Amino acid sequence: MSDSSLRLVWVYPDLLSTYGDRGNALVVERRARQRGLNVERIDVRSDQRVPTSGDIYLIGGGEDRPQRLAAERLRQDSGLPRAVENGAIVFSVCAGYQILGHEFINDLGQREPGLGLLDVWSTRGEGARSVGDVLAEPDQRLGLPTLTGFENHQGVTHLGQGVSPLAQVTAGNGNGDGDGTEGAWRDTVFGTYLHGPVMARNPAVADLLIKLALDVNALPPADTTWYEALRAERIAATRQPA
Repeated sequence: MSDSSLRLVWVYPDLLSTYGDRGNALVVERRARQRGLNVERIDVRSDQRVPTSGDIYLIGGGEDRPQRLAAERLRQDSGLPRAVENGAIVFSVCAGYQILGHEFINDLGQREPGLGLLDVWSTRGEGARSVGDVLAEPDQRLGLPTLTGFENHQGVTHLGQGVSPLAQVTAGNGNGDGDGTEGAWRDTVFGTYLHGPVMARNPAVADLLIKLALDVNALPPADTTWYEALRAERIAATRQPA
């Protein structure tokens, strides 16, 4: 990758693209172009090989059966783990987040192996489904503002010693294991339960991925008027007493 180009890979849009998660690819592409970067966006369907030379890989959420199919094909393909070995950035949401872990419960009620790119494992929650808006304070090392998003999942994700929580929830359930954490990250691999899409609600997350891909500490300013209006509306609505 040169300092003026970015290769963006959207993984399995035919299986993993619920709740508008495709919007994450659109926002990252837009934020990069606003900084004068040439962006090559590659949408990789589940019957295609995952390229290993991308800079940023995005994975969305999906229903239980598509999640199992995606996990099976990503294990067989091995392109995504190889891309991570090459230093690529990966950002995953909901079902995609669970796939990056060691295992999750599939649509058959069985333990399904993940890719092991994050030291997490997911079980199925016994209580009510986690549905609603979330506010979370991100890990300070990431330099992000308050995160806002929408969660809709039955899964409970447990974090191992090899990852850090992406954020601590102040509203909502997040990972759902009772410790108040949301998502997980290690080096250049990130996972979250936040939809919305999360990049539209939190453009700083898209900017963080671009900075990591370019290996820079800052980006030229870009207009955030629309994003900030959305953020303010959703944060205020979430903080309002029920």
